[in-house]
Amino acid sequence: MPKPTKGPRLGGGPAHERLLLANLAAALFTHKSITTTETKAKRLRPLAERLITKAKRGDLHARRSVLSVIGDKEVVHVLFAEIAPLVADREGGYTRITKIGNRKGDNAPMAVIELVLEPVNPKPKSAKKSAAAKPAAEEAPAEEAPVEEAPVVEAAAEDATDAGAESQAEGEAAEAAADEAVEAPADEDAK
Repeated sequence: MPKPTKGPRLGGGPAHERLLLANLAAALFTHKSITTTETKAKRLRPLAERLITKAKRGDLHARRSVLSVIGDKEVVHVLFAEIAPLVADREGGYTRITKIGNRKGDNAPMAVIELVLEPVNPKPKSAKKSAAAKPAAEEAPAEEAPVEEAPVVEAAAEDATDAGAESQAEGEAAEAAADEAVEAPADEDAK
C-alpha cells in the first residue's frame, strides 16, 4: 500500500489532487515530456510509472484500471499501443525528472518530466568475467601440455610400484613402455 503523503495537497482537496495528477499523466503520455513544478513532477512520477507497468501487462483488466484513472480513451490507447512496447524490456524507471531552474513570475522551482523511451542497454557484466578468464585461458594451454605428459608417466610408474608382485625389472619395462607411448604421438607428428 502506498504511503500517504503528508502536508498540503496539490491544489486543495484530495479529489482535486487526483484529477490534477490524472491530467498531468495524460499530458505526459500524449506529449512524452512536460514542464511543471518540481513538486508536481515528484508526485506524478509514481502514478505514471504504475500506469505504465499496467500498460505493459496489456490485458483488459489493466486497460480498464488505467482508463478509470485517466478517463481519456485516446490517451489510454497511446499508452497501450505506443509507449508500452517501447518500454517492454525496461524493468522500471520509465520517467526522468530534470530540474530546470526557477519560474520567472513566482520563483517556483521548475522541472521537466519525460518518458525514458531509449532501448535498454544491459551493463556488460560478462566483459569483466571474460577479461579475467582470458589471461587464465592463455596461460592454461602452456601449463596443460607438460602436465598431461607427466601424469601419464607417473601413472605408469605408480602402477608398477603398486603391483607388489612384479619385480623391479618388470616395473622398469612398464615405465619404458609408458615412455614409448608418450613419445609415439610425437613421432607420428614428425612423419
